[in-house]
Amino acid sequence: MIKQDKAAPDLWEGIVQYPPEFAEKYIAKGYWKGQTISDFFIECAEKYSENIALVCGERQFRYAELQQHVDEFAVYLSKQGYQAGDSVVIQLPNIAEFFIAYFGALRIGMRPIMSLPAHRHCEVSHFIGQTDAKLYICADKFMGFDYRKLAQKCMSRCGSLEQVLVVGDAGEFEAWPELSQYQQQRIVPPNLSARHAAFFQLSGGSTGTPKLIPRTHDDYLYSVRASAGICQLTQQTKMLMVLPVAHNFSMSSAGSLGLFYAGGMLVLSQDPSASVCFKLIDQHNISHVALVPALAASWAEAVQKGQENIFSRLELLQVGGARLADALARQLIEQYNCRLQQVFGMAEGLVNYTRYDDDIEQIIATQGSRISAADEIKVVDDEDQDVPRGEVGHLLTRGPYTIRGYYNAPEHNRNAFTVDGFYRTGDLVRINEAGNIIVEGRSKDQINRGGEKIATEEVEQVLNQHLQVIQSALVSMPDPMLGEKSCAYIQWRKDEQDPSPTRLMMQLRQYVQQYGLATYKVPDRIEFVEDMPYTALGKIDKKALRQRLMTEHTL
Repeated sequence: MIKQDKAAPDLWEGIVQYPPEFAEKYIAKGYWKGQTISDFFIECAEKYSENIALVCGERQFRYAELQQHVDEFAVYLSKQGYQAGDSVVIQLPNIAEFFIAYFGALRIGMRPIMSLPAHRHCEVSHFIGQTDAKLYICADKFMGFDYRKLAQKCMSRCGSLEQVLVVGDAGEFEAWPELSQYQQQRIVPPNLSARHAAFFQLSGGSTGTPKLIPRTHDDYLYSVRASAGICQLTQQTKMLMVLPVAHNFSMSSAGSLGLFYAGGMLVLSQDPSASVCFKLIDQHNISHVALVPALAASWAEAVQKGQENIFSRLELLQVGGARLADALARQLIEQYNCRLQQVFGMAEGLVNYTRYDDDIEQIIATQGSRISAADEIKVVDDEDQDVPRGEVGHLLTRGPYTIRGYYNAPEHNRNAFTVDGFYRTGDLVRINEAGNIIVEGRSKDQINRGGEKIATEEVEQVLNQHLQVIQSALVSMPDPMLGEKSCAYIQWRKDEQDPSPTRLMMQLRQYVQQYGLATYKVPDRIEFVEDMPYTALGKIDKKALRQRLMTEHTL
């Protein structure tokens, strides 16, 4: 047995804890069970040991086999000197090694940061720097991008980073270990509280690089168990995972963890296209799929063009991440005989589902109702005063799985949370007579591009570093597939050597991409203007820019 002897870092540092009276209430109500996520999965593996847990290409893992690999990877991490409280950035596509790395890190008390494949060195180096992460786990390449080059930049910039572990061709870094050499060894797990932060999810962010969301074992597992019940997952459930596996939607709504709780089978796909996924649905007799609206529209288009109507074969199609157009929801249900469930939530906590017994108009036109009776919801005006039911206002919430603060961000927390602990979601909503939420937009300066949140300020800061950009403003524009795309208005310092506007646009987009931002943050459109419109307070009038976009262009 391997025992960790070094003193662990302070596990509470930078974490805003739930007030004692709320923690006691959530424990008394049975929401929090005092179980760590590592012990949760061990319990699942023992209960469903012979069930197939995971399918990754040609590889299959029974629950007991997957847990064996998790134990072996935990031994490997411990032998490398990692311990409870150390942070690890995990940036992997939809492959089995993600779960082995995630649960293995949790087994020794490490705290994973759930980086998405689309993130680039600007985001990843920030995650490493903010948490003093010692380990970065990535693939060699995915979708044409070489993560080893990203790792090189992070190693040169991040003083805390000690090791890069690569799944695939490791190059100059260390390769994913041969786990069988550790199969006869075990670690002594650390003595952790279920109220400690287990791992970090990422905020959509409206003020720059994503904030880190500390999810505790207790609060996260409550949402997992409750979601699995609402979604009626069983041992017979076969779920296809096409969205990034590290995303909060993919993990807990009900996601992979909810599926493991029920003992079902998870099939991973690295390609979300209809041509690939329809074959997997047929091959594995898939019953459940979760999509963002853009993918749902793409799949519907494939069916419209003659591919098999897989929607009618599914027991459930979940759509979340962004507002689903009513027309598409109606088409899925009425034309394609799809059992649809709308999901609306956030990595910070609150999740809403339409229920199976909701009437069709609730499923089509609303984003569902809260998981728990303990989810406190307010809809308020600009002065934080409650608005009458049915009117649009700002959504505030607190509850047994909603965080009380971002990691190590006291100044931001003062604006993001009320003094009595309600999280300001940034969503504009109204609540109908049935108690279901209808999402009407965003109050934060943020663009929701097919479920990927773009902080406008972050992109503007990059654009404004260009020597010929006087100032910039990033605004949203409607898009039938993604819901929203981004348009950058640029006040340009003219030069006689300037190429054509089209060439300038290409150069600016390359500039943003080369800076190291995620690809989805690169402006979809760029417009050059002589002057910016301003509000009475002297700020760039983005409302006027959005209106100009609507009137001057056919989108």
